[in-house]
Amino acid sequence: MSAAKLLLVEDDPSLSELLEYRFQNEGYDVRCTGDGDEALVLASEDIPDLIILDWMIEGTSGIEVCRRLRRDTETAHVPIIMLTARETEDDRVRGLETGADDYLTKPFSPRELLARVAAVMRRIRPVLAGETIKVGDIALDPVAHKVQRRDHELQLGPTEYRLLKFFMESPGRVFSRGQLLDGVWGTGSDIELRTVDVHIRRLRKAISVEDAKDPIRTVRSAGYALEAV
Repeated sequence: MSAAKLLLVEDDPSLSELLEYRFQNEGYDVRCTGDGDEALVLASEDIPDLIILDWMIEGTSGIEVCRRLRRDTETAHVPIIMLTARETEDDRVRGLETGADDYLTKPFSPRELLARVAAVMRRIRPVLAGETIKVGDIALDPVAHKVQRRDHELQLGPTEYRLLKFFMESPGRVFSRGQLLDGVWGTGSDIELRTVDVHIRRLRKAISVEDAKDPIRTVRSAGYALEAV
């Protein structure tokens, strides 16, 4: 399993350096910036698994960065933990209503932030802990290498299995064909984009059961997403 990708948006150099060091020691792939505009670019170039976002940063504010990330279909489902020196209830509510998944007020313990990030990662990527992943009526056991839907054991080829697992780690998130190629076949792959469509069709057929809806959503001009149905 590849390292979880974390985007750290914090303009305090000493805090950013400390957090980067702590998260890298925990095995995360960390990218850092203290600028809101650069954060939006980094998030779109290589979609992270989780974003730690300071409220008060250079350029576009953290709250606006959060809002824009939530409006973009490719980053709408990426968990965001906001950091802020603001302590009032109204500010916390505003951050959560904008789309943040969690909220930590400065000063805070790096250990607490690490624990909160780990908790979110266990929720969105349970395969990291060897647990069964469930999305809607589909269950994938990464240890036994088995997939079930409505008590039916599904027979998937190796590529379809990897594709389904990749989808199930980020349910609801829209992936472009290029992102699916990188995530399932690897960044060094010379597979053509249209090959993704072939395997999507095979996966749809493999996970189809009687009276069940198709959980794979095609997003025109964007890509594919797996939804809980």
